[in-house]
Amino acid sequence: MSIVSLASNDSLSILNGEELQRLAAELGFTIADPHDAQSYLLLLKSFEAVMFQVDAGDDYVHPALSPVPTTKPRSFWKPDAKDNPLNAWSHRCDIAAAQPTSNLLRGAGTSPSKTMDGSLSLSPIDATVVSRLLRAGALIKGPSTCENFCASPLACTSVTGPVHHPLLHGYTTGGSSSSSCALVSSDALHRSGNDVFGETAELAIGGDQAGSIRILACYTGIYGLKPTFGLVPYTGAASMTPMIDHLGPIASSIEDIAMLLKLMAGWDGIDPRMTPETPLVANAKDYPALVNEYRQTTSEPGQSVLRIGLLTESFGVAGLSQQVCELVRKAAREGFEAAGATVVDISVPMHSEGPIIWTAATRPSMALGLLHGKPSGHLSYLSPHIQTQWRPNQDTYQLLTQSNPAVVNILLSQVFDKSHLAASIEAKAHRKVFQLRTAYDAALAQVDVLVTPCAPTVSMPHPDPGHW
Repeated sequence: MSIVSLASNDSLSILNGEELQRLAAELGFTIADPHDAQSYLLLLKSFEAVMFQVDAGDDYVHPALSPVPTTKPRSFWKPDAKDNPLNAWSHRCDIAAAQPTSNLLRGAGTSPSKTMDGSLSLSPIDATVVSRLLRAGALIKGPSTCENFCASPLACTSVTGPVHHPLLHGYTTGGSSSSSCALVSSDALHRSGNDVFGETAELAIGGDQAGSIRILACYTGIYGLKPTFGLVPYTGAASMTPMIDHLGPIASSIEDIAMLLKLMAGWDGIDPRMTPETPLVANAKDYPALVNEYRQTTSEPGQSVLRIGLLTESFGVAGLSQQVCELVRKAAREGFEAAGATVVDISVPMHSEGPIIWTAATRPSMALGLLHGKPSGHLSYLSPHIQTQWRPNQDTYQLLTQSNPAVVNILLSQVFDKSHLAASIEAKAHRKVFQLRTAYDAALAQVDVLVTPCAPTVSMPHPDPGHW
C-alpha cells in the first residue's frame, strides 16, 4: 500500500492520540507502544489531509452527462393539489431538447422517479437514460414521487404522503416507483374518457431492485419491465446497491415499452453495471421491430411455437392469495394456448431460496450505498448532487420509524452484520446468486418463458401510519 504523502494540516485535523485509540478499539485492539502510536497517527493524518484536499477541490462533470440543451431554461414547480389529485407528482416541469436527434418520442410526456426529501434543485448532470429520451424528442414533465429511500412495496412512505390508485382513492399503487405507474395508468384512463387525474404522463422511467416496477404495473393494470442486468445504464440514478440496480420503462402498451427499451439500452462507458453482454448503443436490438415481427408470425391461431413454463414454486409462496394464484394460472393457460403456445408446469426447487439469497447478498452492505452514499469499490460515477445525511441520529430514527421502518431495519441489519457476522456469509450468498442463475438457465433450456405471479394480492387500502 503506497503512502502518497506524509503531509498533514493540524489546523483542520480532527485526529489526536485519543481518537486514534478509539478507532483502534473499534477494531478490537490497543496501540500500546508510544512510538507506534505516533507513527500510526502521522499516517492517519496524512490520509485525512489527502481526503480534505479532494473534498476542497473542484468536482468533475463527465462530458457525456452534461445536461442536454433545452428549448428554454430548466425550472420546476410544485403543482397545486387540484392538479395533483393522486399526489403522484413531486414537482412539475416542461423540459424538451432544443435539437433532438430523432422524433421517435416527439410529443410523448415522460416522468422519471424521484427519491429526495421534497425539495428540488437543478441537477448538474442528466442521467444517461434521461438524455437519451430527450434526444429522441420526449418532453420531461416532471419527477414523480418515490417511496422513502425506495424501500417499500407499497405507496404510503413518501415524505409528501401516500400516492393513490387511479381507480380507487385511498388504495395503494404498489412501490417503490409508485407515482410513475400511477401517472401512466391515469393517462390511459384519461384517454378512455376519464378526466379527473390532472396532469398525467404517457411514459415513465422507474427503478427496480426488488419488484419496484413490476409490482406497480401489476397493481395499476399497465406494463413495466425490469430489463436484463446491465442492459440499461443506471448512471445518474440514486443507487440502492449496484448488484440489484435496474432502470426500466413503464407504459400502457407493449409497443411503447419496446420503443422506450430501444432508446434506453446500450453501453454508456460509465456505469460499472455494464457487462460484456451489454451492446453498444448502435447495436442495441430493435425491440419494436421484434415485437411487430413476432406478431406477424403468430397472427394466425396455432402459429406460436413458444413453450410457456408455469413456475411451480412461485405459486406456493407465503402470502399469495388463492384468487391471484388461480387467476394467473387460468389467464396464462387460456391466453397462451389460444395463441398456439404450449403451456407446461416446470419446477425450479431453488426458486424457493431466492428471497433468502437476495437478503443475504444485499442487506449486509445496502446501507453503505443507500443511506451513506458510499461508492461500491468499482470505478463509478455517483451523482454529485445526491447526498444523504450521515451519520444517522435520533431525528433520523424518529422520522424513518414513523414513515418507513424498513429503512431503520436496513441500518440495523448492517450494524449487526458488521458487529457479529463474518463477511464470508455475504460472500457465500453472492456465490449462491450464480447457483440460482444456473438453475433458472436450466429451466429456460426447456421452456422459452417462465411465468410467475407478480404480486401476492390485488391492491389494498393504505395502512394507517400509526399502526405499522
